[in-house]
Amino acid sequence: MADQMVLQAQKFVNATYGSRIGMTVKEDGQTGWNTMYALTRALQWELGISPVSNSFGPGTLSALQSKHPKINASTAPSADFIRIVQSALYCKGYDGGGIDGKFSDRVASSIALLKQRMGVDQVYKGSDLVPKVFKGLLNMDAYVTVGNGTDTIRSIQQWLNGRYVNRQDFFIVPCDGIYSRDVAKAMIYAVQYEMGMADGTANGNFGPGTQDGLKNHTVAVGAKGTWVLLFTAAMIFNRRYGVSFEGAFTAGLADAVREFQSFVKLPVTGAGDFSTWASLLVSFGDQSRKGEACDCVTKITPARAAALKAEGVKYVGRYLYNPAAVPSGSTKEKEIQPGELETIAGSGLRCFPIYQTYGRGKDSFSAPQGTADAISAVMHAERHGFKPGTRIYFAVDFDAVDDEVTSNVIPHFQGINDGIESTGGKYLVGVYGPRNVCSRVSELRLADASFVSDMSYAFSGNFGYPMPNNWAFDQIVTKTVGSGDGSINVDINIAQGRDIGQNSFDPSPSSGSGLDVEFNNTFWDALRADIRAYMESVGVPESNWYTKWTTTEAIDFVLSWDNVFTDLARRYRMRKALIQIPVLWEMRHYNVSNILKVDDRYSDAAVYQYHTGKLPDWWPDKITESMRDSSTGLAQIFGVTAINARNLAVDRGLLSATSRRNPDDDADLFEIWTKLRTNNSFTIATVPFVHMYHASLIGVAGPTVDSSEADTEKVLIRYQGTTEDATTEGRKRMGLYRVFEKYYAPMREHA
Repeated sequence: MADQMVLQAQKFVNATYGSRIGMTVKEDGQTGWNTMYALTRALQWELGISPVSNSFGPGTLSALQSKHPKINASTAPSADFIRIVQSALYCKGYDGGGIDGKFSDRVASSIALLKQRMGVDQVYKGSDLVPKVFKGLLNMDAYVTVGNGTDTIRSIQQWLNGRYVNRQDFFIVPCDGIYSRDVAKAMIYAVQYEMGMADGTANGNFGPGTQDGLKNHTVAVGAKGTWVLLFTAAMIFNRRYGVSFEGAFTAGLADAVREFQSFVKLPVTGAGDFSTWASLLVSFGDQSRKGEACDCVTKITPARAAALKAEGVKYVGRYLYNPAAVPSGSTKEKEIQPGELETIAGSGLRCFPIYQTYGRGKDSFSAPQGTADAISAVMHAERHGFKPGTRIYFAVDFDAVDDEVTSNVIPHFQGINDGIESTGGKYLVGVYGPRNVCSRVSELRLADASFVSDMSYAFSGNFGYPMPNNWAFDQIVTKTVGSGDGSINVDINIAQGRDIGQNSFDPSPSSGSGLDVEFNNTFWDALRADIRAYMESVGVPESNWYTKWTTTEAIDFVLSWDNVFTDLARRYRMRKALIQIPVLWEMRHYNVSNILKVDDRYSDAAVYQYHTGKLPDWWPDKITESMRDSSTGLAQIFGVTAINARNLAVDRGLLSATSRRNPDDDADLFEIWTKLRTNNSFTIATVPFVHMYHASLIGVAGPTVDSSEADTEKVLIRYQGTTEDATTEGRKRMGLYRVFEKYYAPMREHA
């Protein structure tokens, strides 16, 4: 909802400064960073700073301190200058007294209230607007408790501001009751100031000087004063419930400290010693700690295993898969190497698996990609011999901000859980990433244990967030262990004991069993040309005006997902081409002609309306009949068919019992139908079960890698239906199967 005074502020800054500061803002009456940036630039223009920028940095603060150290009714520089102040007040939710250029009593009263809420009213008495308060006025920080904030944390924030605001590099932090990155850094500044560090030396970093100083400031029962206040503040920020913000170290506080030390696997002393301070102030804590676990991208040899054992390591994290090419003979063998797990187990170590492809930005994370990753992870875990019940840690190896966790990471882990379920539910899901990622994913029960990347302490998802409750491994430092042949660079992890990895393995059969292998992309163009020629020969041109995808687009999609198709084919011992063909064929025939009852989206909209009582936003607002089910998704599978096929897979032990659904239950049907329509990975993973189901209906065994061409053709025909037309169309698919096999068979033979 638009605020009329914010709207006036936006109009003012656009009309008065737009051409001067190189930007204008949207006039919508809603406060946002762009409006604050424009007001900051307007202030800089008034101060004579050039070029102007969005940042209220040291130059702006210095110029303001030099020219206008105290702004009030008698020192007001100009009417427009005061209009900037008034506009900022309205954008922060305070009375600006109109935007008339006058430093009125109403303006003065609002500034006094602002300072009181910041906690600096005893330092900056009265209603003068001073530079650091001005800086706090021109940002989006709140100075009242908001959302999930607490009044206790707000009181600590106000105390920090009031005690340290006059220090050179300390700036007013939010007083919103929420522990955040800025507040976490302010705490380190506070510790440095109390140690006696001078302005310019104190920098908010947890460096060697700060660490050495903290070793001289252990607090324990009986201690009183500022150090205890800082310690209790740090405990509260880390969500140690029942702790009060006070300056006396009580027996009750000692109990809470012991509980915290036990939680993060520190020596349980009940005192605020260096290691405890470190764990409270920064995510990696005391990096001199010995860790019982490590993870690495280097092969574990007998010599390296011996070096790790001598270091006290019990558990080793290794990667299931490496999508990047690795030079022959490289020692940086990220993926578990042949014979390596036997070396690990034989050396008395245990291994926990990690799955990561690239994953260093939000675009690598989505529900379909999560399902694909899970399918791939399961296949590689089976290939390496990890037994049922093993937990696989799926990596989020980037600084995901909270909005990206919501939009990308959580759907990705929903997809991972679908993928784990689709491949039998035999493995558990863990999450590797910053604290906020681990906590949010785990709170939704999308992972049951966290491998925390605490070493990346500057990540926004670590700085200001407490340790996840379900942590299993805490990554704290990189170091080289051993020497000579035993030298290995690893990340040291603290082990909580929740996950002890595996020490025996049962590898799946090798590729020499006649199973399909991953496609050799050298033949991509040749296979594409052959498929296009075949499709033309059976009356399917490169494109039609009424279909969504061209033949080439359908081919390229299928080939780009080759690793998933390959993993499924190997897992279920059937031919890869048999799984790919329904996807390619149905993609090429997906109708988007926008003619009712011909457009494939019409049927989907009708099903959506049946189950929700409304039309979806992706379908034009036209009258449509309701339908309980339709063929949907890339492979055009009916929801009921998918349920029956997946139930058969449960009966055969290929899926866990939790995968069973009732085809007569509307809620179950809509759940599976929606996944088919929206999650490509789920659809692809369902195709093998549909083939098994159809084979059972027509009395054909398998299908397996040993199925005859006649039986394979029967399965392809049954996928199309039971009519005479289905027989004709199914036989066309069989021809396509032979085109694929022209390339796949030699690849199997030379694997």
